[in-house]
Amino acid sequence: MEQNFYLSLLLLFVSFITLSLFFLFYKHRSSFTGPNLPPGKVGYPMIGESFEFFSTGWKGHPEKFIFDRMSKYSSEVFKTSLLGQPAAVFCGAACNKFLFSNENKLVTAWWPDSVNKVFPSSLQTSSKEEAKKMRKMLPNFLKAEALQRYIGIMDTIAQRHFASGWENRDEVLVFPLSKKYTFWLACRLFLSLEDPNHIARFDDPFKLLASGIISMPIDLPGTPFNRAIKASNFIRKELLLIIKQRKIDLADGKASPTQDILSHMLLTCDENGTYMNELDIADKILGLLIGGHDTASASCTFIVKYLAELPHIYDGVYKEQMEIAKSKAPGELLNWDDIKKMKYSWNVACEVLRLAPPLQGAFREAINDFIFNGFSIPKGWKLYWSANSTHRNAKYFPEPEKFDPSRFEGSGPAPYTFVPFGGGPRMCPGKEYARLEILVFMHNLVKRFKWEKVLPDEKIIVDPMPMPAKDLPIKLFPHKA
Repeated sequence: MEQNFYLSLLLLFVSFITLSLFFLFYKHRSSFTGPNLPPGKVGYPMIGESFEFFSTGWKGHPEKFIFDRMSKYSSEVFKTSLLGQPAAVFCGAACNKFLFSNENKLVTAWWPDSVNKVFPSSLQTSSKEEAKKMRKMLPNFLKAEALQRYIGIMDTIAQRHFASGWENRDEVLVFPLSKKYTFWLACRLFLSLEDPNHIARFDDPFKLLASGIISMPIDLPGTPFNRAIKASNFIRKELLLIIKQRKIDLADGKASPTQDILSHMLLTCDENGTYMNELDIADKILGLLIGGHDTASASCTFIVKYLAELPHIYDGVYKEQMEIAKSKAPGELLNWDDIKKMKYSWNVACEVLRLAPPLQGAFREAINDFIFNGFSIPKGWKLYWSANSTHRNAKYFPEPEKFDPSRFEGSGPAPYTFVPFGGGPRMCPGKEYARLEILVFMHNLVKRFKWEKVLPDEKIIVDPMPMPAKDLPIKLFPHKA
């Protein structure tokens, strides 16, 4: 009798699991039903094709996920399932133009749940609304005219950075040093924070945050997502202490209302006369610090990589930068006129951004049903545009694997093909800031050193940005005075 009872329980359990799986598969498949949907594969419930999407990046070839499906299904748009969402991947210049031109008409920005949970203030409204507020606030600080006055500060910090981290060393790890440089700049220009010991407190938490912010939103101990949430909480507490002290300093006249973005946020109200609360400001500063240093540090690292591999490219950058260095009086800092002379160096940086874009792509969401290239895109579907679908495509860049800065001479690449900063209304507002910090880095680097890679075949991984697996160790050869 007892044996029959347990057998019945087992059968009930198996039936429940079977029905649950059937329901999940049915619900998953039903999300992809409709006339004229793009061709493609949708994978398993919840998981979809997320593992394949991320794993090609972990193996160093994020473009493989895109190009495999472009050749199998459609060269312009295919369906898939990413991060638990039905999605269409848009590929090529025409698709980029369509998405960038239809912002807030047919599509709007979308972030995975992982992003919303890492930034709690966005849960009160939405990450989209928070991003809009930031975009209204940033132009005063991040447009070229405003940034000109920061070039001297950037140069000063770069000189200190190279003196403390690179000089008098035979060998260094480039990736962590690049992160220190760009994070030091972000802390100084956004928060007026300069104490190296204080800045160093953020190092490890920001590494955890960067690797977990775009990940499967599984909040279990030890997962990248769980570590990212803990890291963001720690950073937010540190930022709240800085914000509280700044409010006191502003009230006492010890801080300037215009000295940085933090002061501006504290003293700016919306159309209703409401000031941002401290937690909102902490979240926005956190987002700026991520955007202000993570992508640029990856770009600086890959500039070092390619200059090591291509001596003739290094020679061109060195010649340009030394002409600028020799024109300066002793102790004179870089200025806007110097930056304008760095044309070849910026072409080299752009070619690095083409081959190793820190932003692999971004998500949008369809706010209405629409037709694209004869395919139906349902309202609510997530849309992903991929930088590599043009950057590494021979249709737009002949011999796409060849490093060729001349692609950016004259009028440069065709519109909507070179998109390391996105495009349209949502183009990265920090584009000019990134250009300046990269060029200042290149100037201070090449005028001090030549170098060679310690690991000639070091693997590159993408998680979610490209990075060398072993942090790019190099041997340094200082120039003789």
